[in-house]
Amino acid sequence: MNLILLLQEDFITETCVRLQGRRLKHVLEVHRANVGDELSVGMKNGLIGTGTVSRLDPSVLEMDVRLDRKPPAALPIALVLALPRPKVLRRVLRAATVMGVKRIFLINAYRVEKSYWLSPFLESGALGQQLVLGLEQARDTVLPDVVLRPRFKPFVEDELPAVIKETFPLVAHPAAGDPCPRNVTGPVTLAIGPEGGFIPYELEALAARGFKPVSCGERILNVETAVPALLSRLF
Repeated sequence: MNLILLLQEDFITETCVRLQGRRLKHVLEVHRANVGDELSVGMKNGLIGTGTVSRLDPSVLEMDVRLDRKPPAALPIALVLALPRPKVLRRVLRAATVMGVKRIFLINAYRVEKSYWLSPFLESGALGQQLVLGLEQARDTVLPDVVLRPRFKPFVEDELPAVIKETFPLVAHPAAGDPCPRNVTGPVTLAIGPEGGFIPYELEALAARGFKPVSCGERILNVETAVPALLSRLF
């Protein structure tokens, strides 16, 4: 936890917060802080600053907070991701959040198992937990917007045109002839398929909306490797 993410309900005065639970435990066991120490803090969807410990014991942490700077800039990208296995999705969401992705669309595809959509991990609380962990790691405060779209065709036909407007739309595909571009200067929409890739019908539907197929090279990457690899290459 490189940053303690604060919520509005944590404030007991305008400049003082009181924390318990997971964040208190982390400060005690990992930071091993003492009264007077300064810790990095940030307001959810707001500014970043420092918190000076004014009280710390096994039951409560209180800090005097000063929020005075903006969080890191977001990556100019919308990530369209075929829903992976729940355990993989946890890692992918954390990695994408750490790297600064703020728009994530989880979509269906032919090779996505139907059972994945029934996972309790897709509940907002479970998704939010992984996003918070990513923000704490990256010293960021702005939660990504995660949208679930369990029907491929309506999403591609009805919503995707607005998503990709004024962006460079790319779809990662192992058989693509062109490599993924590097150091793109403008906004990007990046679509990544399931472990087995998008089927021809899905690739054709994306291509009809302007998506250009690109690859990462000869090696076929799994989803949790492909996401950070492509983001790093693009930006």
